[in-house]
Amino acid sequence: MNQSGKAIYTQLETNRFQFLDRARDCSRLTIPTLIPDEGHTAGQKFPTPYNGTGARGVNNLASSLLLSLLPPNAPFFRLVLDDSALRQVEGLPDVKTEIEQSLADIEKAVMKEVEAQNIRVSLFEILKHLIVGGNCLLHFNNDGGLRVFPLSRYVVQRDAMGKPLHIVTKESIQPDELPEEIQGQVASNSPDKSVDLYTCIHRMSENKFAVYQTVGDVEVPGSYGTFPADKLPFLPLRMYSVEGEDYGRSYVEQYLGDLRSLEGLTQSIVEGAAAASKILFLVSPNGTTRARTLAKSPNGAIVEGNAGDVSVLQSQKQADLAIAAQTAAQIAERLSYAFLLTESTVRNAERVTAEEIRLLSQSIEKQLGGAFSLLSAELQLPLVNRIMDRLTKSRKLPKLPKKFVAPTIITGVEALARGNDLQRLDFFLQGMSATIGPEAIGQFVNLREYIKRRATALGIDLAGLIKTEEELAAEAQQAQQQQAIQQFGPQAIDIADRQFREAQQIEAQNQGAE
Repeated sequence: MNQSGKAIYTQLETNRFQFLDRARDCSRLTIPTLIPDEGHTAGQKFPTPYNGTGARGVNNLASSLLLSLLPPNAPFFRLVLDDSALRQVEGLPDVKTEIEQSLADIEKAVMKEVEAQNIRVSLFEILKHLIVGGNCLLHFNNDGGLRVFPLSRYVVQRDAMGKPLHIVTKESIQPDELPEEIQGQVASNSPDKSVDLYTCIHRMSENKFAVYQTVGDVEVPGSYGTFPADKLPFLPLRMYSVEGEDYGRSYVEQYLGDLRSLEGLTQSIVEGAAAASKILFLVSPNGTTRARTLAKSPNGAIVEGNAGDVSVLQSQKQADLAIAAQTAAQIAERLSYAFLLTESTVRNAERVTAEEIRLLSQSIEKQLGGAFSLLSAELQLPLVNRIMDRLTKSRKLPKLPKKFVAPTIITGVEALARGNDLQRLDFFLQGMSATIGPEAIGQFVNLREYIKRRATALGIDLAGLIKTEEELAAEAQQAQQQQAIQQFGPQAIDIADRQFREAQQIEAQNQGAE
């Protein structure tokens, strides 16, 4: 008999409280509907922040990460051969080309599955949870789709290396969704008659997990199963990992102080502006002007009164509100850098070059290097393995030998690294051109090798794009012939051709004599 999921969930829930409270604090200042408070129902209202910088930043950052981790119309991974397999086909160019073409076809099939299952939509939701809450649980459904569990719906315990030991999810279902043999064994205390279903995932060994479901203390029949570690359909994801902690830290948590300060200042500015915009006329009680006369007089009317008896109430807080607005603008600018809102960080000038914007965007994206590294290991690579495993089981893909072929992520940190290589390569050539002259580049630099390295840094496949040495030699020979025809006429070509044939005959006769 497996241990009750409710007991394990209650036991591990204590360690989750501080992380969940922190995630809810971050959600209130960004997207309140993402991680609602405990006990929230559909009929209750969500808190509305006074400024939308947090929500706009989260959505923008999630979109930027989505485009980097899962670029459109391009694979985010490559299937590569290991060194031993490459050595075996090194001398067989036809075999190597055929293998590479087959691997490319598999990559296209996986990316087609990604588009067909709308994985981008689920991944965008995942990234928002990671940015705001720092944690979420990804479940691969049997039909190919993805399901996202927020931090409030699961608990996890990890070992010292950060690998999951125990995962328990909690979801509410109706009793009639359970098998008939246990429907009479479960009782509901909820007004809507729903019951809590617990899915338990436990690590049995280094490479094996057990999965089963319970309702209360009753195990759901037929729910028990085992999975290899690399095919487990549950992935507990983190934005940033901290040594010794079972849960991750969010991106928003690093800027929670600025978000709180901006929210407080924005509220003060809005309320102060509302108070300053209210117009009140004061009439002296001892004057000759009557308040009723002013209130009932239409615009442009002529009435009796003394202008000295009437004054306008003013708050005289312009200077204080200006300081608050200036401080809020400075905080908003810092948050714009943090959330990649580059249109707010470009300098205010008449002429801002595209190169300035490109360098600014590149410097900001380098801040996400740590997030890219963790997401590549815990999200992208497992995602590829799960999709390939499902396609292999459905016989849409051939079974690949893991010993020789493995997927490699080529986006995220890898893309940043290639971008740095390209920047250094161009800087090197610019330096050469400035110091020893442009003519030295053609003299000392192998242009074909430069083209190859630049294409590699940009992630471009050169197959069929760049002319081969044979094609260049043939074009050069043809150009020489055309030049000779223009200078000496067609007879020069006939003489050269006749001399070439005579030389071949003489060489053949000499070889026969030997």
